[in-house]
Amino acid sequence: MQEYKTKQKEILLDCLKSNKDVHLTAAEISAYLREKGHPLGMSTVYRRLDKLVSTGVVKKYIIDETSSACYQYIENNSICSEHFHLKCSVCGTLIHTDCSLMMKIADHLKTEHGFILDSSRTLLYGTCAECSKNL
Repeated sequence: MQEYKTKQKEILLDCLKSNKDVHLTAAEISAYLREKGHPLGMSTVYRRLDKLVSTGVVKKYIIDETSSACYQYIENNSICSEHFHLKCSVCGTLIHTDCSLMMKIADHLKTEHGFILDSSRTLLYGTCAECSKNL
């Protein structure tokens, strides 16, 4: 079944592409679109995000049971799983980072312990650089 291109889908996708280096919640996407003069209802945002996730254009991250799911545009439908998540305990910012040391740890866990780490679901808590300035 072919999905038709709609204006709603295109403006939501444009929002995600414009913020491709950031994880956004549905509420943040809705606020961004409203600010840009394209208000969409939350049910429409969720419905469109679900379709984009199912086609592999958008990656959905569920960090924990209390946080809202985050979404990120995946350039050229590439698999975006080889990074780790950092969450600031002060401001709540979610950061993904490609870190060779963390990949070495993941490799060590696999080689030495037979444990395959799911980096897309690995979350490290701490304080981001911006909040660290205020400590």
